[in-house]
Amino acid sequence: MKTIFNGFMPVLPSADIARDIEWYKNQTGFEVKFADNMYAILNRDNLYLHLQWHADTESDPLLGGSVIRIDVQNIRPLYEEFLNRGTIKPDALKNNTPWNTNEFGFYDLNKNAIFIMEGSE
Repeated sequence: MKTIFNGFMPVLPSADIARDIEWYKNQTGFEVKFADNMYAILNRDNLYLHLQWHADTESDPLLGGSVIRIDVQNIRPLYEEFLNRGTIKPDALKNNTPWNTNEFGFYDLNKNAIFIMEGSE
């Protein structure tokens, strides 16, 4: 069975997840689907926005490389393709994450993080 691409989800850097959740809730109408002190998933209608905490240090800059998440159905063929290409290692696939996804990720040459995921929004 072929992998079906469902869409992209931006992941924005955050210096304070709790503060930013409240801002998005009050200023844009987004509601929380998942949140902890490091990561949040916000939703409004068919839109999803992810927030990821960064320390704003040289090794973890708040305004560093971008992160994208690509939502798919049937992740396994794409995982195997990227494994065969040498893009990822065999242990890259994380199943049943705390936020109810199966996913793997890698960095491009510009240190942009690209995650392929299936499951929860």
